[in-house]
Amino acid sequence: MTEQTAHQKVDDITREQVVQYLKDNPDFFVGQDDLLRVLTLPHDSGRAISLVERQVHLFREQRDMLQGELGELVSIARQNDRLFEKSKRMLLQVIEARNVNDMAAVIDDSIRGDFGLDAASVLLFTDSDLPEVSQGALHVVSPQDARERLGSLLEGDRAVCGQFRENEREFLFPDRDDPIASVALVPLRSQGLVGVFAVGSCEPGYFDQSMGSMFLSYISDTLSRLLPPMLERHSTVVETTGRTAENS
Repeated sequence: MTEQTAHQKVDDITREQVVQYLKDNPDFFVGQDDLLRVLTLPHDSGRAISLVERQVHLFREQRDMLQGELGELVSIARQNDRLFEKSKRMLLQVIEARNVNDMAAVIDDSIRGDFGLDAASVLLFTDSDLPEVSQGALHVVSPQDARERLGSLLEGDRAVCGQFRENEREFLFPDRDDPIASVALVPLRSQGLVGVFAVGSCEPGYFDQSMGSMFLSYISDTLSRLLPPMLERHSTVVETTGRTAENS
């Protein structure tokens, strides 16, 4: 083979083929100390460094990146632990509530005090007359009014987060003096749609669609099962009290 022919064959080898060969033969540089010493690569500092130095630098960058990702995962895990404890504490108090009004007070105190949010609201959908129920975080509205005011927000089972329209925010938080800017809402379902659970913030960007909703769903699933029988007991107590008053 002439020198010219050898040069032609080398020229025919593409960069991609060299890269693929090195990938297929990761031990190629083993025993090639002389070659490693003469190979140099540009560095961010402007000076040339050896291939070994470059590899060490890449390993350090990868280590730092993995440490950063691990730290972020640990931070998220700790935050989830805190949210879980707050959710559990609130739901235990809800379970122990003697009536719907006590339940409303627990939800309001926990969301604003423990979670540090600006507002909480539980809307229950019923056409029945339930006196002395709509107070604090708890409000009774007709299903028709809810559909007219909230529309597509009632569709689906998952939480919806965002800024919402002004009339929707006013419907969800009717007793607010300071306007709510962003909302997280999740439907309450128990053999059908029975209401919604919503939390609000005065910060416009506090809730958005990228936020996770696991703990909201966890809370709403529990409220969906507790509220219907509690409302039924409330109605029974009101009717019994009314009949007693009439008879006396």
